[in-house]
Amino acid sequence: MISKAGKALNGHLDHRNPLVFDTHELGRRPGALQRLSRSVDAPGPPSVLGIEGVIGVPEGAPVELDLRLESVMEGVLVTGTARASAEGECVRCLEPLRQEVAADFQEMFSYPDADDRGRSSKAEPADDAEDDEDRLFIEDGLFDLEPVLRDAVVLALPMQPVCRETCAGLCSECGIRLDENPGHHHDAVDIRWAALQGLADTVQDGEKDNMGGAEAGVDEKQEK
Repeated sequence: MISKAGKALNGHLDHRNPLVFDTHELGRRPGALQRLSRSVDAPGPPSVLGIEGVIGVPEGAPVELDLRLESVMEGVLVTGTARASAEGECVRCLEPLRQEVAADFQEMFSYPDADDRGRSSKAEPADDAEDDEDRLFIEDGLFDLEPVLRDAVVLALPMQPVCRETCAGLCSECGIRLDENPGHHHDAVDIRWAALQGLADTVQDGEKDNMGGAEAGVDEKQEK
């Protein structure tokens, strides 16, 4: 069984995972190059390729990978592009949307036994430990692209996706889609004028009642 992070049950990388790549053919001769193209299924939780609740590549959706592997002294430099279709919701009108995404990335996968020539001779052990946490390593000639792919896709996605740049969104008062109702509007009423209008209506109603009483009195006198 393989976990989402590309690890087998024994804790080692498993070559059967489509996001785990083998560098044995590339070799360790500096300058050696290898180009690879691979179509993989987008992983699901907890390694979702996207921004939760906003936009992302659905689990199982195809992701096209074009990679360039270069052997260097410290390890393998991986440069590539991932292409996929992301799905989400427009932040303005809340309608579903679909967007093509192309994510470029470059990452160094270090050999565990490589000489860290780039480190300062005065570096403290604690600093070395922190550096190791940020580095990615090749294990038994294999490397796992999943964390690099996830970070690259997330960075390539919009934080506030829209179905189109001109989307007018929803009416703030009734929620109707403004693109489908371009002439839609609500008459703005000043609450102060509304109060005065209510007072005026009350006065008018009172005057009508008084007029009605007066007319009734006149009719009674005429009858007498």
